[in-house]
Amino acid sequence: MRTTTLAVACLAVAHISLACAQETPWPTAGWQTSTPQAQGLADSALVELHHAVEAGDYGYVDRLVVVRNGYLVMSERYEHDYRQISQGRDTAAHQYNYHHPDWHPFYMGRAVHTLQSVTKSITSALIGIAIQQGALEGTDVPMLSFFEDYDLSRADERMRRITLDDLLTMRAGIEWHETDRPVDSTNTTIQLEASDDWVQFTLDQPMIHEPGTVWVYNSGASHLLSAIIKKTTGSYIDEYAEQHLFGPLGIDEYHWKKTPKGYPDTEGGLYLETEDLAKIGYLYLNDGVWDGRRILPEGWVAASTARRVDDVAPDNDTLNWGYGYQWWRLDTDGVEVWAGLGYGGQYLLVIPERGLIGVVNSWNIFGPRPSVLGPFLQTLLESSRTR
Repeated sequence: MRTTTLAVACLAVAHISLACAQETPWPTAGWQTSTPQAQGLADSALVELHHAVEAGDYGYVDRLVVVRNGYLVMSERYEHDYRQISQGRDTAAHQYNYHHPDWHPFYMGRAVHTLQSVTKSITSALIGIAIQQGALEGTDVPMLSFFEDYDLSRADERMRRITLDDLLTMRAGIEWHETDRPVDSTNTTIQLEASDDWVQFTLDQPMIHEPGTVWVYNSGASHLLSAIIKKTTGSYIDEYAEQHLFGPLGIDEYHWKKTPKGYPDTEGGLYLETEDLAKIGYLYLNDGVWDGRRILPEGWVAASTARRVDDVAPDNDTLNWGYGYQWWRLDTDGVEVWAGLGYGGQYLLVIPERGLIGVVNSWNIFGPRPSVLGPFLQTLLESSRTR
């Protein structure tokens, strides 16, 4: 069962469609809708992808959204009974039990969907805001200057050389086993999520590389950003987001998991509605400006989406992977692609030169499933190619 919103505005006549395409709409109170054709997209590839998702070719996809020129041109919902799907699995009631249907993929029956590591990209935006407001001096500051109240007895000299830039680019040099281990007790991030103090747990890990030299995906480093925001602004990051990011963008509905110490989980704990996640993409597409108001500091979008690290592709993957400040680069066929990516199939894609935003929310944790990421990206590029 599904509901479909393939655009109804700008349908009347060609000159109205053209006028709609030339305007710059701001979706603070909700997205205006249009058709793919009115916004210059060939809809055949979009329809083909939709049918493949609907048929289950890509597992449990929950939402699929496309925005072009600031208009919502595709919004699909695919219904799945996660209580039924989770039967026979460990469903102990805990916010980090990914099989518990109250917590994943939607939060307590609400429309907000887990973003997992797309949370990292949104956290990066809030770091930029803190820099703009003067709470942070910049990205070259030493990491440990924010953690003087913690036990640093295990920190060697290399840890003392980690900067905020190193945290943001996943080059802290801390030993961390996340992408090279299964999702079980041998995985450092699973150990982190089971610990009582996520910040101290991360600071206690040994160093293995000189900071700034080797890229290793490290969710603990991303969670340290939560403590840095609290230390420098005086506010927890969820409160800070409400005031300086979510509020201006008209994002009213969200949930943010908190660790045992009360810090919002910035490695993967944020839940948003899919169309609100698209607003984050639209903010980046517009260089951090929202309806005439600068939300992100000038140059932050370019800085955080720049290819600061290359050669970070998963094994046997053909996409052109790079990494910036908690944002991925998935450039394809010479086209620049910025991405927030999360466990289970959470994808926020921004294609700046095409004026395109694509969002997918899924929950593909129940065995191997073909990823919709590559087909979705190719569909966006194919449908927007100049003919």
